[in-house]
This record gives sequence, structure tokens and C-alpha cells, in this order.
Amino acid sequence: MSARRWSFSVCVLWLAALLSVAQAAASPRGADTLALAQGGVCCAHRQLDRRIHRGYEGWERLIPTHVKVQYAGGMGVVSAGVGWDYGRRCRWETEVMTGILPKAYSDRTHATFTVRQNYIPWSISLGSRIALEPFACGIYVNMISGEDYWVREPDRYPGDKYYGFTSRLRSYVYVGQRMTWLLRGDSALRGVTLYYELAANDLDIIAKCGNRSLALSEIVYFSFGVKLQIFR
Repeated sequence: MSARRWSFSVCVLWLAALLSVAQAAASPRGADTLALAQGGVCCAHRQLDRRIHRGYEGWERLIPTHVKVQYAGGMGVVSAGVGWDYGRRCRWETEVMTGILPKAYSDRTHATFTVRQNYIPWSISLGSRIALEPFACGIYVNMISGEDYWVREPDRYPGDKYYGFTSRLRSYVYVGQRMTWLLRGDSALRGVTLYYELAANDLDIIAKCGNRSLALSEIVYFSFGVKLQIFR
């Protein structure tokens, strides 16, 4: 959905920039001792993974834990939304995002709506305020607006299964990496995360399986964005 033909070298440069920031900001002492309040008892720990889920109770669980803005990725040129993290060490995230595909990139301006499920298994402390999440993966489903896109084939196509797929909905799988700057515990904004992702959708994956001459750079979407952690 536009902006997809990014060179893999751009991805490498993006990662190198993140690593440079981390090395410059990391404390030479390595992972610092962190005080955690658990059940009213303050305990000192030296941790590699310092993601803490304070959690909400009752209706408070509906409150988003973060907001996100992303460029490209098959969700429009720019998209934004909110999400909820949960599970042990906040490894799981569910997000809803809306985006826009301007007329300059299509026949007309289109809106997009996306539901995402993310899994981030590890977070590695590089200092007192910097953490690297070396691997993130997930799936998302994107819907685009417009009369030219459909869920059921229009009557103008012969037969019941002329195409055999919907043009309005696309499913994606992705992998990526993240770098997080942790802020002070008493701040309303708890952390800022920069990330990039490489994604491919269902139709392109099927096309690649049937056409080995199709290059990966022709079916992979490169995207990057920022996540603001706002949970209490």
C-alpha cells in the first residue's frame, strides 16, 4: 500500500542508528540495581529484562497503556493508534490503529483501519535508561476504505470465485526490532520506543511461493515508528 519498495540497506542503516544511540547513552556500569515495589515490599534486583507491568484493576483495564505512530507498513502512509500490553513482562500487545493513504499515492484518499497482535519475548538492558528489544514479531489485519475495494466480489466479475480473495482486507506477518529510552518512574510518560518492521501480506506470500523469481524486496514492506508508553 505504497512506500513498500524500500531498500534493505535503509533497514540496516536504521538499526545501526539505533545501536549507536544505545551505545552512546548506555551507562558504563551496565545493568544497574533496580528497586521494585512488589506486594508492598521494596526489593533490590539486578535485571536484564526490566519491563514491569503494574497492571490495572476492573474497568481500568480498558485504559490504553501506549500510543503509537507509524510510517508505511501497508497501513497507509501514516497511521496512529493505541494499544494495551499484558502478560508476563509485558510480552504481548494488542493495538488498534487508523491511517491515511493520500490521493498522491492512489486514485483518491483512503482511510485504513488495522488490528495488531504483537509478541516481544526479550528486553535487554544496555544501561540505566536504555533497553534493546532484539526481536519482535506479530500479525495484523488491515482494512481500507473506498468503493473500489470489496469483501465480496462485485457482480461485474463473472462467476462466484473469479478472484477468490477480498481486496478490502489484507493479513500481514512481520518481524522487527526496537530500542526503548526509559524515563523516570514518576513521569506520566514512562518510555519512548523507536522501532522498525519488515512485513509481508497473504497475497504476496502466496505469489512468492508460486513465483520463485519474485524478489523479497518486491513483497516486503519496510516501516518504522515511535511508541509512547503511558501506563501508570
